[in-house]
Amino acid sequence: MKRLVLAWAATAVAATGAAVGVLALLGTGLTGDSGHVLSQAEVRAALSTATQRAPGPATALTPSTATPSPGKLIRSPGGTVIASCEGDLVTLRSWSPAQNHSVDTVEPGPAREAKVEFEPDEGEEVELKITCSSGQPVTRTGS
Repeated sequence: MKRLVLAWAATAVAATGAAVGVLALLGTGLTGDSGHVLSQAEVRAALSTATQRAPGPATALTPSTATPSPGKLIRSPGGTVIASCEGDLVTLRSWSPAQNHSVDTVEPGPAREAKVEFEPDEGEEVELKITCSSGQPVTRTGS
């Protein structure tokens, strides 16, 4: 039994020593810190040799008959919505629930009416119905 324990201990010491030796040869040491910090000149030299990405291919834009609005921020106790109008159609661009709320239902459009429901952890949900009037989003709040 003593021989088995001694053999195990000798193997563990040898394996640990070999691992520390390999790490030292790799230059990272046991803690992984090589201790080499780049100087400003070394950083500039590395950045000057970096390659730049080529710009992506240009895409053709198809003009629309109606110009969409950039979007209107709509705030409510349940959360916020960004909506825009194109003609008499409304589109919800984004929606984000307030703290302690979640999004229950979304009908983002484009449609004559878009809807989002924010559900609180406790209490009544907040329902926003959004339409377009004169090219601008208009909100009705329901619960």
